[in-house]
Amino acid sequence: KETHHGWKYIAFGPDGKLYVPVGAPCNICEPRDEIYASITRLSKDGSGREVYAKGIRNTVGFTWHPETKELWFTDNGRDSMGDDVPSCELNHAPRAGMHFGYPYCHEGSVKDTEYGNKRPCADFTPPADKLGAHVAPLGLKFYTGSMFPESYKNQLFVAEHGSWNRSKKSGYNVSLVKISGGKVIGHEFFAGGWLDDATQKVWGRPVDVMVLPDGSMLVSDDRANVIYRISYQR
Repeated sequence: KETHHGWKYIAFGPDGKLYVPVGAPCNICEPRDEIYASITRLSKDGSGREVYAKGIRNTVGFTWHPETKELWFTDNGRDSMGDDVPSCELNHAPRAGMHFGYPYCHEGSVKDTEYGNKRPCADFTPPADKLGAHVAPLGLKFYTGSMFPESYKNQLFVAEHGSWNRSKKSGYNVSLVKISGGKVIGHEFFAGGWLDDATQKVWGRPVDVMVLPDGSMLVSDDRANVIYRISYQR
């Protein structure tokens, strides 16, 4: 039984199929079975399992665009290449069969120190956005409510769990990724306070986000073991 990257997020997609990720069984390796480092999907009765996307080290969050119904997911970058490399990724998989580079290439252009000479980065789909090294992006959701200003509509919120192995901590916040025409046009800080930059003390770690029917947003935190509600008033 493999123990690396065991905790997972699963969800039914717009096609009615259940999507189940399987992480790499290691920090960095060439998995023996194609089921590893992938997102798979299967029918509700358990039949027809297939690998939907490959080359994904460890995704613990994915969602579908509310209009295009295309898949977007986070991926946690490998360890032991330094404080600032490689970046964790936000990826876009509008169709089946795409390969996102693991273990050969990271963040679209960084060759792996162990496996990078086996295949060129040009073989793979680069990330839609680089979120930063070791920020550990987990859950993500498009904003579909009407409480927030119109500029937030169909934009993407990403929970960053935060680094565990960086000399100066990174992540520990919720980012807003701006998307237009299926492309990322920028990202910015949205909510934080879980990390004190001066002291490097941490009291919270965002895990996932959810949009409620009233348009407010929930953020879960597995360090403080609470759920926050973020609302907006004019």
